[in-house]
Amino acid sequence: MSEHQDKPSIDVRTLPPRERHTRIFGILGALMPGKSMVVTSDHDPSSLYRQIATTFPGQFGWDYLEQGPEVWRVEIDRLEDRGCECCCGSDH
Repeated sequence: MSEHQDKPSIDVRTLPPRERHTRIFGILGALMPGKSMVVTSDHDPSSLYRQIATTFPGQFGWDYLEQGPEVWRVEIDRLEDRGCECCCGSDH
């Protein structure tokens, strides 16, 4: 069994372009810290990476599993909650 079979995955090649990011963000919103999902696309999903990094700074990791030229696959990890990002040392 593949290590990716137990992870949520979405093949956006089967979806209309206007629905792709919305569907991915729906899955990301349901991911628990420490869990991940796999996205398969027909192009480099770098615009998705930028949107995630802007919308959820520091909350998700990104790892290319396959980099084209015809199929792109990325694993997106929901990072563990690290608490406060400021320098106060508090967990607020």
